This record gives sequence, C-alpha cells and structure tokens, in this order.
Amino acid sequence: MSSKDDKMSREERLAAKLRENLRRRKAQARAIGSEANAPGHERAQALPKTDSDR
Repeated sequence: MSSKDDKMSREERLAAKLRENLRRRKAQARAIGSEANAPGHERAQALPKTDSDR
C-alpha cells in the first residue's frame, strides 16, 4: 500500500498538471479571442443588414 508521503506527492503532481492544463487552456482562449478580433477575420466582420432583417 502507499504511504502518506506517496499520496501527497501524487496529489502535488495532479495539482501541478491541473495548473498546467489551466494555463494552456487560457492561452488557447486568448489566442482564439485575438484571432476573432483581428481585421479581416470572418467572425469579426459583421454581415450587412438586408430588408428582411429589419
């Protein structure tokens, strides 16, 4: 069986992996957000209104 020291090191490893994953996901979200706001990006350009939209 595992001792308390082994369990703590496992918990610390898991916590570190969670922090790393969170940083990576935040960086991805920032990159996607900056792409969406870039000029010429399809999502950033508004579609013109037509008579049927009014």
